[in-house]
Amino acid sequence: MSDFEIPVTWKGKDLSFPAQLQQTGYTHRILVDVDGVEVALEPDESRNYRAILVNPDHPDAGKMDVGLIAAIVEVVESVVK
Repeated sequence: MSDFEIPVTWKGKDLSFPAQLQQTGYTHRILVDVDGVEVALEPDESRNYRAILVNPDHPDAGKMDVGLIAAIVEVVESVVK
């Protein structure tokens, strides 16, 4: 497993989110800690990433900013593609 940071500029602020690369067989996923809520980014058949809440019952899961998650995915895809 590899640990790294994902830098994102969101609403005029420079943010950084801790992430971890997990490889399984021929694929991988990236686990991102977004303010205490773990989000898994997994590639689909088109090599685009989809975001999945690891624990949808987390108390802060409903407060997730969809735009922020999309910005994180955009940064990951810009590096991978």
